[in-house]
Amino acid sequence: VYFLWCHAKDVIQSFKTLERFGVIHSVFTNLLLWTNGVLTESKHQLNEHKERLITLGFGNITIVLDDHAPQCNCTTTTLCSIFSQGIYYLYPFNIEYHILASTMLYVLWKNIGRKVEHHQQHKTPFKFHGITVGMIFGLIVLISTIAIVVVYLIQIGGSKIKSELALTMFYLHAIFVLALMCTAGIVALLIYRLEDRSLDNSKNPARKLDAELLVGTAAGSWLLSWGSILAIICAQAHPKYTWYNLPYSVLVIIEKYIQNLFIIESIHREQEKVNDNIKTLRIVTISRGNTLSLTPKEMYNGRAARDSGELPCLFKGSICGTENDGGDGTKEETSQENSLVMHPASDFSFYDRNSATNNKRRILKNIAAFLFLCNLSLWIPPAFGCRPEYDNGLEEIVFGFEPWIIVVNLAMPFSIFYRMHSAASLFEVNCKT
Repeated sequence: VYFLWCHAKDVIQSFKTLERFGVIHSVFTNLLLWTNGVLTESKHQLNEHKERLITLGFGNITIVLDDHAPQCNCTTTTLCSIFSQGIYYLYPFNIEYHILASTMLYVLWKNIGRKVEHHQQHKTPFKFHGITVGMIFGLIVLISTIAIVVVYLIQIGGSKIKSELALTMFYLHAIFVLALMCTAGIVALLIYRLEDRSLDNSKNPARKLDAELLVGTAAGSWLLSWGSILAIICAQAHPKYTWYNLPYSVLVIIEKYIQNLFIIESIHREQEKVNDNIKTLRIVTISRGNTLSLTPKEMYNGRAARDSGELPCLFKGSICGTENDGGDGTKEETSQENSLVMHPASDFSFYDRNSATNNKRRILKNIAAFLFLCNLSLWIPPAFGCRPEYDNGLEEIVFGFEPWIIVVNLAMPFSIFYRMHSAASLFEVNCKT
């Protein structure tokens, strides 16, 4: 953790052969530890799943429960039991750590010996200002998801009726959340299509890896969704709750496709550059012996007009002023002021464009914040044992118990990682927008 925290962004230029060996060794070590964690967690989930199948009444599936009780010689059996049961809730964090460490080390390995242009990168901090709407809706989804997961884990396996109600509740909630996420993603993509900003196609290993991970890990849940769709089509008998699985599976495919387009296009878009003429603009008016200096913001919000009673004039970066020298100077000033008042209206057009751009940015930031919290919400259910792919039983009847369980155990870790990686990417999009 210390090494990654301090040196993840380093571009190593010395001892490159030794560094490449050490870093790639660490990459595969973390991948092996990730695989080990996935297998251990899948074995635990499989045992729980077999117990639930008995409750749901699938007697035609051969069920052999493994003895997964801890082997220990502790004198305090209660403490040992609490630890052995509680350790399963730490599996998601352990698994996510190793896969995240392996990706960061892979980027470090790709950057060894890379020639980088020396330019200062401005860090954009995360700000809550302007994303209130997205945060509120996202928090509502997060809180409701936690409540659904708690009820699901309590109800599933209690009885057949309770299990079917828990599955129905999960599917309805997931359908609603996925529909909202699809709508938000489509709005964001439409905003991007209306802009004429160019894309940044420069070589960047971290950005390329982000895009590849998004598409590659999304394939896991796409595989599960297509399997569920085929099972619903081919099954002879359909319990009522399985029909909710159809729109849920379709929406998972559509939502991840739209979200991938939004994130990949966001991280490839060039940041807006402020015009140097606007940054250095300083307006000075000399009227009736008073000198007034204005910034562009003060000029546009009408502060100058309220403070001095005069309308400032702007001639595309030039300074406009009059002095009261007495006599005919007053008439010249009056006539010149009257003529100047007629010109500034045409010079405020770029401010209108800037206001429209700010509104689009605010919408995009709210969408990114909302999708960030939604992805965290959708990471929680499968990570902590709420997996309808195990519990509805329909796919196992169509494909067979062992083939479907193998597919789920292979695809589910990628689906879980996709949500966490998407949340990290959306956080970056929010800071960059």
